[in-house]
Amino acid sequence: MKIDGLLTDKAILAELAGRFVQRRLELQLTQEMLAEQAGVSKRTVERVEAGSTTQMSTMIRILRVLELLDRLETLVPAKGPRPMDLLKLKGKKRKRVIGKRKPTDDVPWKWGDEA
Repeated sequence: MKIDGLLTDKAILAELAGRFVQRRLELQLTQEMLAEQAGVSKRTVERVEAGSTTQMSTMIRILRVLELLDRLETLVPAKGPRPMDLLKLKGKKRKRVIGKRKPTDDVPWKWGDEA
């Protein structure tokens, strides 16, 4: 199954769980072996493979043992600044997003040539 935006969170977790099980079996690891190498409990591995939610740090530990940690780079790739942004910032690093500005007064804007 392809993971896309049309799937529910539960369906995505179930799909990921199945993929983790397949990868664990490819590496010929038992749940107990995976848990020991990842530094988590066997019950935690069982919950992840059942499609339950987990902490990000636990997921990272399991991905490391399953030799899938490098795939996180494609999940959220690092992006550098755009060339035009570099020119505008003059080498400085952007620190915040500027929200929409509110008008300073409630007087509607006019061209100035109305009588």
